[in-house]
Formats: sequence, C-alpha cells, structure tokens
Amino acid sequence: MTRLCTCLFLVALATSPWASAAENLLAKPAQQSNRLAPRADDSTLPLVERIVAVVNTDIITLSDLNDRTNLIGQQLAKQNIALPEQSILMRQVLEKIILDTVQKQYAKEVGLKIDDAQLDQAIGRIAEDNKLSAAAFRAAVEKEGVTFNKFREEIRSEMLLAQLREREVDNRVVVTDAEIDAQLQQEKSLGASAQDEYELAHILVTVPENSAPDKVAQLQKKIESAYAQLKKGVDFAEVAASFSEAPDALRGGNLGWRSAARLPSMFAESLAQLKPAEYSGILRSPNGFHIVKLINKRSSDAPAPITQYHARQILIKINPQAPEGEAHNKISSLHARLIGGEDFGRLATLNSEDESRSRNGDLGWVSEGETLPQFEKALKSLKPGTFSAPFETQLGWHIVQLLETRQADATLERRRNAARQGLRARKSDEVFDEWVRQLRDSAYVDIRLEDH
Repeated sequence: MTRLCTCLFLVALATSPWASAAENLLAKPAQQSNRLAPRADDSTLPLVERIVAVVNTDIITLSDLNDRTNLIGQQLAKQNIALPEQSILMRQVLEKIILDTVQKQYAKEVGLKIDDAQLDQAIGRIAEDNKLSAAAFRAAVEKEGVTFNKFREEIRSEMLLAQLREREVDNRVVVTDAEIDAQLQQEKSLGASAQDEYELAHILVTVPENSAPDKVAQLQKKIESAYAQLKKGVDFAEVAASFSEAPDALRGGNLGWRSAARLPSMFAESLAQLKPAEYSGILRSPNGFHIVKLINKRSSDAPAPITQYHARQILIKINPQAPEGEAHNKISSLHARLIGGEDFGRLATLNSEDESRSRNGDLGWVSEGETLPQFEKALKSLKPGTFSAPFETQLGWHIVQLLETRQADATLERRRNAARQGLRARKSDEVFDEWVRQLRDSAYVDIRLEDH
C-alpha cells in the first residue's frame, strides 16, 4: 500500500480506495493528448521550468520533477530508507510520472472523468475515516503545506486512475474452478493455505519481450549488481529504490501483505524456504529477474462465517452491432421505471437478457468473491429490499437488487473463496502491469533529463 509523507495522509489514503496509487499526490495534473509531439525548444525557459520529458504532447518540467522527487525523498526518509543517489532517484520518479501521464491521457480518450459530486463524496469519506469535520480536515491538509485545491485535484487523479484500472483490467479478470482447485493443491503441497499471508518486498529488473541475448545478459548483470549490494549488507529497501523497475520501487520495493493465492508460484515456493528478514536468490520469470524478501508471515485458519447475498438482477447485454449507447439507454429507462414503482421481478422477466429471467431475475445465494468485482461492489452498497443504479461489467449493463443477506459457516467454501480472491488479485496485478507497459511503449516519450 502506497504511503504519503505525513501521518494524516497515511491514514486518509490507507483507508480510501485510491491508496494504491497515492505516491503522486502532489504531482501537477497533465494536459491530455495522444498526438505525437515535436521536440520543443526550452532553452529560453527558466531553469526550474525546463522540459525534462515530453509524453505525447504533454510536457514534464524540471519543477514538476523536483517537487515529486522531494516528496518521495521525504517519504523514504520517514520510512528510514536510505536514499539512492539523487540522479537515480530522479530517474525513478520521472518514470513514475510518465506512467501516470499515459494512463491519464488514455482515460481522457475513453471518456472517463470524476465529477465534483463524486470527488466531494470521496473527500468527505476520507475526513470521516480520520474522525475530522470537513473544516478540521481541510485545516489539517493545509497545515502539511499542501493547498486544499491541489489536494482535491490529486484525489480526483487517484480516483480516475482507479476507475481506469477497474474498467480496463479488474472487471475483465476471470478465475475458473479448475484454477482454484490447482491453487489449493499447490498450497497443500507447500504446507500453506489461502489464509496464509506474507509481508514481502521485491526487486524487479524487467526483461522486455523478444529481447536479444546481449540485452538479456545486460539486464542480468543489473540484477546481479543489486544482489551483490545485498550481500554487502546494503539495506534491501535502499537497493530496491536504486535498482528495481517495479512501480513499488519508490516504496523500497514493499508489496505489503499478500495472501498465498495472490503470489506467483515462483514467489510462493521461494518464500516457503525463507525466514522473516531473509531474501531469495535471483529468480527468473517471463517478465524479468526478481529478488524477493520475506518481511513477516501470519496465518489465520480459525473458522469464520462468510457473507452470502440473495440477489436478483436485470442484465442488458451490449450488442456491438447496435447503435452506441443503446444498452445504456435501455437500462436507464428500466431503472427509471423501477424508481417509479414497477415490480423488479416483472421487469426482469420481460427484459433481462440472461437465464435468470425465467426466475424473475433471481440469482439465488451468492458468496463474497464469487462475482465480478463491480457486481460485488454494487451488492455490498445495498440494504435488503433496495436496488442499485445501472452499472457496467464485461457482461453488459446491470441493475441488481439485494433481497437478503446471511452468514454461512462454510470453512471449505471460505478457503475456496480466499483462493479465488487471491488468484483474481494476482491476475489483475499481472494484467495491469502488462497493460500499462504496452500503453507506455505505444506512447511518444522523449526524455531530456540528461540535458539538465
């Protein structure tokens, strides 16, 4: 989980849905474009406004980079992580800004945005989580040296990136029963369980697809250099901040707590041999070279109830051959009729485009983790007897109604559910990392940091 440089922001963002991307809280919002940019002449600009990178037609200035580098430096210092050389740190921070910029540009292309009402609601929740009134929270933010308007816009940016990931990746990840069976079997063979959790850190040196042998050898030397630093006693977090190419490099490579199911098999097998504070040898995966460190481990096999939801839905599928927006217009019309008092079951029978229409839209009992993330999110927001606003998943447009909930004592089901959730999170991480890499590769990026 990404941490900010103040205790206030730590609490605020750790309890918000956007904590995972929060390290650019103070970055300046980039203007969006997908057109290629000519090389601009910045020789007449003041030094702090000199251009250090061009991303499509967006520019990143030296002042942007200095602000973010100073912030990251403060974060690392507060975590007692020794800072890498300034030039290395600036390179790492610049790459993070570039990755955020290409995602924001894509979000604009596909029409995603966070309006003021959504933003106000989110900031209100953050204030509540910190047990502060709106006025007190604003004062606390500004006391940290951040203008409240900048804070608002950066939270908007975090929400936008989270929404983008949900749209492009999370809602498209599917976990099969066969994958769950294989995961449980692997855990059994390693003496682990889906309830085991590992706090870990890692160092990643990426190997691009179809790299030439000499390029692979060069990258292998880089990970070997990192490993040599560890052997000399240099702190793992410092080595990660200097060498790692993963998004978490600027957190000292810390991945936080991960369930056994969320770990790649290679990591799980290596961690099973480690004690807390130990690190692995160099590991090779399809996407690069890794070194993984086990920070801590915990396990909870105590029986626990699982929440189940009795729900029904109306589903309108998206027909690629139909006019754009037709499915959305239809589901919106049905939602208006529900608000007007029409019976949910009757409308489901007449309009839903899935097999549940024969049961008045009834889906039966659904356990946590069994449905698509967006569907479960909608279910959890409802009280029995209420229905959701229309929402979209990979299946189409839905309206879901919650009929009732119950707690089931299902140990085996709980284990399968934990495995399902872990596998979904792992697949989502892998797909997202690859998606961002492809987005970055397809962008026009001109790095000029060496000019300054």
